[in-house]
Order: sequence, then structure tokens, then C-alpha cells
Amino acid sequence: MSIDAPMKLREILRAKGLTELPEPVRLASGNYSRYFIDGKVALGAGDDLRLAAEAINERVTADGVDFDAVGGLTLGADALCAAIAVVSGANWFIVRKEAKGRGTNRLVEGTRIGEGSRVLLIDDIVTTGGSILKAYDSVQATGAEVVAAVTLADRGDDARRSFDERGVPYFPMATYHDMGIPAIGTETAGSARTG
Repeated sequence: MSIDAPMKLREILRAKGLTELPEPVRLASGNYSRYFIDGKVALGAGDDLRLAAEAINERVTADGVDFDAVGGLTLGADALCAAIAVVSGANWFIVRKEAKGRGTNRLVEGTRIGEGSRVLLIDDIVTTGGSILKAYDSVQATGAEVVAAVTLADRGDDARRSFDERGVPYFPMATYHDMGIPAIGTETAGSARTG
């Protein structure tokens, strides 16, 4: 793993995942932006996904974070948590958006987490943090401890505030500053081109 891995990861996100649209679109958060970041497209190549997993693992372990399981809300966390599990040796899990309603009716799939589990929470792109906080609540409900949260890219400052309030270390691998785009919430449906 090279010292430049986080920089390379940001370059991959900008080159392969960032799209500037002709008009602002409404995002899942309800905010508008003419800039769209697609982490799944950006990390579609195996080598890029491996680089991201290694960079994330290195970033959190350098800060002294120990974890035995990594996961987050489907679909943003799926590929990342599996790749991080492979490079770190941790177990992986996925949080469903809602319980399946049959079979075991579990909300958390993959490794069983609970009391004594140290969890690294992961998501790809965060705007206000709604999805990763939903995953946080689901993980907490199992009795597991969220020891840190990581995102590929954070489009604003809300998620950091939310994790600070919860006392959870938060590591966005790229911010809106790094991506060269406006912070979420600063654009409107009819805003003119800002770039």
C-alpha cells in the first residue's frame, strides 16, 4: 500500500464517479445538486475497489481503530464491506433497509454481530448521513459497538456533526472540498452553473 493511496482514491472518485449534470437533480437527502458522485461506478474495477479497501483499512488502523466486523446499509456498503473484510481479515455484514419478512426475518445479514462486536460502519457517498445513521441504529440495536464510521465521499458536514455527537470517530476518505464541488445544501432546484 503506497502513501499516495488516499490521493489515488480521490482521483478515482473524481475521474470515474463524479458527473456534472446540466441541471440540479434532487438527491435522496432531499437536497439538490448538479454534481452526482457514484461510488459504485467509481469502484467498479476490482483494482480500484481493492485500493479503496486498503486505503480505508490503513486509515482507520493508523488511528488506532480495532474492529472485528465491517458493514453498513445496502446498497452503498455492499462491495466496500466485503472488500475491506478481505484485506483486513474482519467479518462482514449488510444491513437491510427493512427486515425480509420471512425466514429468519433478520435486518442484519452476513456475520452475526452483537454484544462484544466492534464494528466499522461503512457507506459509499454521504449527503446528510441518513443512510449511515440508519445503519448505525440497526447495529446499536444488536448490542454491537460502532468503533468508527467511514465514507468514500462526504458531500457536506452533517454526518461529521452526527458522529461527533455520538462520540464515534468519523473518516470521510474524500470531502466536497477534495471533490471540488459545492457543499450539499448550497444549491437549489433552479441554481445556475457554479463551476
